[in-house]
Amino acid sequence: MDVMEKIDSTVKNNAVVIFMKGSPQLPQCGYSSRAAQALAACGEEFAHVNVLADPEIFQNLPRYANWPTFPQIYINGELVGGCDITLELYQKGELQKMVKQAVSGA
Repeated sequence: MDVMEKIDSTVKNNAVVIFMKGSPQLPQCGYSSRAAQALAACGEEFAHVNVLADPEIFQNLPRYANWPTFPQIYINGELVGGCDITLELYQKGELQKMVKQAVSGA
Protein backbone atom coordinates (compact mmCIF):
# COMPACT_ATOMS: atom_id res chain seq x y z
CA MET A 1 0.00 0.00 0.00
CA ASP A 2 1.49 3.34 -0.94
CA VAL A 3 1.40 6.30 1.43
CA MET A 4 -1.59 8.01 -0.24
CA GLU A 5 -3.61 4.78 0.02
CA LYS A 6 -2.54 4.49 3.66
CA ILE A 7 -3.72 8.05 4.40
CA ASP A 8 -6.97 7.49 2.50
CA SER A 9 -7.63 4.25 4.38
CA THR A 10 -7.01 5.95 7.74
CA VAL A 11 -9.35 8.83 6.87
CA LYS A 12 -12.13 6.55 5.58
CA ASN A 13 -11.89 3.87 8.30
CA ASN A 14 -12.11 6.22 11.28
CA ALA A 15 -15.16 8.35 12.06
CA VAL A 16 -12.88 11.00 13.58
CA VAL A 17 -9.12 11.20 13.07
CA ILE A 18 -6.51 13.85 13.76
CA PHE A 19 -3.17 13.86 11.98
CA MET A 20 -0.97 15.69 14.45
CA LYS A 21 2.54 16.25 15.68
CA GLY A 22 2.83 13.86 18.60
CA SER A 23 -0.12 12.19 20.30
CA PRO A 24 -3.07 13.54 22.30
CA GLN A 25 -1.27 12.42 25.47
CA LEU A 26 2.10 13.85 24.41
CA PRO A 27 1.63 16.54 21.75
CA GLN A 28 4.74 17.96 20.11
CA CYS A 29 3.19 21.22 18.93
CA GLY A 30 0.86 23.79 20.47
CA TYR A 31 -1.60 23.72 17.56
CA SER A 32 -1.81 19.93 17.67
CA SER A 33 -2.26 20.06 21.44
CA ARG A 34 -5.16 22.54 21.31
CA ALA A 35 -6.93 20.71 18.48
CA ALA A 36 -6.60 17.34 20.25
CA GLN A 37 -7.89 18.87 23.49
CA ALA A 38 -10.96 20.22 21.67
CA LEU A 39 -11.64 16.77 20.18
CA ALA A 40 -11.15 15.10 23.57
CA ALA A 41 -13.53 17.59 25.17
CA CYS A 42 -16.25 16.32 22.82
CA GLY A 43 -16.30 13.15 24.94
CA GLU A 44 -16.00 10.61 22.13
CA GLU A 45 -13.20 8.31 21.00
CA PHE A 46 -11.10 9.49 18.07
CA ALA A 47 -8.12 8.14 16.19
CA HIS A 48 -4.82 9.93 15.86
CA VAL A 49 -1.75 9.64 13.66
CA ASN A 50 1.60 11.04 14.78
CA VAL A 51 2.95 12.56 11.56
CA LEU A 52 6.40 12.92 13.15
CA ALA A 53 6.64 9.13 13.49
CA ASP A 54 6.07 8.54 9.76
CA PRO A 55 8.09 10.80 7.43
CA GLU A 56 6.11 9.62 4.38
CA ILE A 57 2.82 10.72 5.91
CA PHE A 58 4.41 13.97 7.08
CA GLN A 59 5.58 14.73 3.53
CA ASN A 60 2.47 13.58 1.67
CA LEU A 61 -0.51 14.46 3.88
CA PRO A 62 -0.53 18.11 2.69
CA ARG A 63 -1.15 16.80 -0.86
CA TYR A 64 -4.00 14.51 0.23
CA ALA A 65 -6.56 17.26 0.84
CA ASN A 66 -4.53 20.23 -0.38
CA TRP A 67 -4.09 21.48 3.20
CA PRO A 68 -0.51 22.56 3.92
CA THR A 69 -0.33 22.53 7.71
CA PHE A 70 -0.74 20.26 10.74
CA PRO A 71 -2.85 19.27 12.51
CA GLN A 72 -5.52 18.06 10.10
CA ILE A 73 -8.86 16.85 11.46
CA TYR A 74 -11.14 14.58 9.42
CA ILE A 75 -14.71 13.71 10.37
CA ASN A 76 -16.63 11.14 8.31
CA GLY A 77 -13.90 11.17 5.68
CA GLU A 78 -14.05 14.94 5.17
CA LEU A 79 -11.37 17.46 6.07
CA VAL A 80 -12.70 19.77 8.78
CA GLY A 81 -9.52 21.83 8.93
CA GLY A 82 -6.72 22.63 11.30
CA CYS A 83 -6.43 24.04 14.78
CA ASP A 84 -8.15 27.41 14.29
CA ILE A 85 -11.19 26.00 12.50
CA THR A 86 -11.49 23.16 15.02
CA LEU A 87 -11.38 25.55 17.99
CA GLU A 88 -13.90 27.87 16.35
CA LEU A 89 -16.29 24.97 15.73
CA TYR A 90 -15.82 23.80 19.33
CA GLN A 91 -16.55 27.26 20.75
CA LYS A 92 -19.76 27.43 18.70
CA GLY A 93 -20.81 23.96 19.92
CA GLU A 94 -20.74 22.58 16.38
CA LEU A 95 -17.70 20.31 16.75
CA GLN A 96 -19.36 18.38 19.57
CA LYS A 97 -22.40 17.68 17.34
CA MET A 98 -20.24 16.70 14.36
CA VAL A 99 -18.14 14.29 16.43
CA LYS A 100 -21.12 12.74 18.20
CA GLN A 101 -22.96 12.18 14.91
CA ALA A 102 -19.88 10.69 13.25
CA VAL A 103 -19.15 8.30 16.10
CA SER A 104 -22.78 7.22 16.50
CA GLY A 105 -23.18 6.76 12.76
CA ALA A 106 -26.21 9.06 12.69
